[in-house]
Amino acid sequence: MVSVFAIESGQRVRESAELSRKSQAMVSAVERRAYSNSAFLRAAAALFSSQDEVGVETFRQFVAELRLDADYRGAEGIGWAPVVSSGEVAAIEDILSEGRVSRIRVTPSIAAEPRSEVVPVLFLQPDTLRNRRALGFDMYSEPVRRAAMDEATRTERPTATGRITLIQEGGGTEPGFIIYMPVYEGGPGDRRLKGFVYSPFTANQFLSSAAELVAGEDSGVRLYDVADDGRDLLAELSTWQSGHETVERKVSLANREMMLVVQSTSDQTLSSMSMITLLFGLAVASLLLVVARLLTQQAQEDSRSLDWFAEQNSIRNSLTRELNHRVKNTLANVLSIVSLTRRRADNLDDFAEGIDSRIRALSATHDLLTHSEWGSTPLSSVIQVELAPYTNDQDHEIVAEGPDVELAPNDALSLGLAVHELVTNAAKYGALSVPGGKIAIIWTLVNERLARVDWTESGGPRVVEPQKRGFGTDLIEKIVAHELRHPVELEFLPTGVRCKLLVPVRKRDEFTLRTTPQPGA
Repeated sequence: MVSVFAIESGQRVRESAELSRKSQAMVSAVERRAYSNSAFLRAAAALFSSQDEVGVETFRQFVAELRLDADYRGAEGIGWAPVVSSGEVAAIEDILSEGRVSRIRVTPSIAAEPRSEVVPVLFLQPDTLRNRRALGFDMYSEPVRRAAMDEATRTERPTATGRITLIQEGGGTEPGFIIYMPVYEGGPGDRRLKGFVYSPFTANQFLSSAAELVAGEDSGVRLYDVADDGRDLLAELSTWQSGHETVERKVSLANREMMLVVQSTSDQTLSSMSMITLLFGLAVASLLLVVARLLTQQAQEDSRSLDWFAEQNSIRNSLTRELNHRVKNTLANVLSIVSLTRRRADNLDDFAEGIDSRIRALSATHDLLTHSEWGSTPLSSVIQVELAPYTNDQDHEIVAEGPDVELAPNDALSLGLAVHELVTNAAKYGALSVPGGKIAIIWTLVNERLARVDWTESGGPRVVEPQKRGFGTDLIEKIVAHELRHPVELEFLPTGVRCKLLVPVRKRDEFTLRTTPQPGA
């Protein structure tokens, strides 16, 4: 009996450790699916915020160019829902009904339920019969969806709803949820909510697609939405069976707390080793005591090893999520640059030259961030990299000075893009285009959280206010101002271009990656 107890105890320890590993793997898989979907929504929001209007062709082309791969499994698609007043409902219905046999109405009807603000589903790709059921539905009229949209607007982050039934179900009761990302227009001083880009999910399909990322696992899994009034079951895998041991893990799914319950695959019967021990225990009792002792020690060592591997896996997942976040932010910037450059270019050569120079500017700043291991980067280094081709030019005078200021990675990228556009403009039309021209870049600390960068050109050709806005102006006043979260002042004075930028100075612990501990540390 003592031997059986020792064997079963060791078995339970190993099963518990294995169950813990499975649960951590499932949490990582669910968060990976959510992070991938949120990254696409962030990219869409960055692009749509720079557009004057989100039309059907713009939306379809964006979705087509995403080339959604397996990381977008479990979602019904990507949709666009503008924020409009009740007086604009008729115009929205005209857009919805264009090319349709019958007129599509906004539901619920404004006449039946008067309300001042409406958020109807305008576009939803892919254009399937199932997704067409959702067109025209006012998502702001439903309390659960409205709460998620309000939270997304407040935090400016992708935010998931609680349990809902998608309109695509056509009267069914299959549970689902939606992830919303707000889209704004205008500068930081005059921002207005433009609408929401979103992805609807069928909960069971989402959980099944996450389970596919965990190879060789057949455990039962349930996903609960955690609300103030308790848990609400969202999804359950078909392998779930009652009566088995379970472990619970909290999971953050698009700014919403949820609970993942993973079930053990083993039953509660005695193991084969225990049965043999019971049958032959009297004859080999002494030997089995030694074996039990060895198994117990091995189980303890396995438990410690699994705990260490679980900790390493958690750290690795955190690093992977952080890296994915930063890569997706860079991709969003590239998408915006490509879109705006394409609109401003008159021919393929202009498009290629514009893309090449701006991607090189991003690359130069990335090199600085790589050397600093994506820690803080000196503001002076960002400026020196962009001014390097002109520093030793005897025909011009360049002054760049200011106190020591360290920038966060994303802020350094945005400042690098802005300085590149100013230098390029000065070389083509401004102070660097003629001998004797002068550029002064002076930066100062406004306070411990904010630095000011002043760009002043003099000695160049007489400056005339441009009649048509160029890409550089849009990039500096829209994209860079949005990323730096402060307005940019750009003036075309007769004596030369002047520009003032405000750059956040953040504490290092707000953006540094975790350091992976060594085994045994």
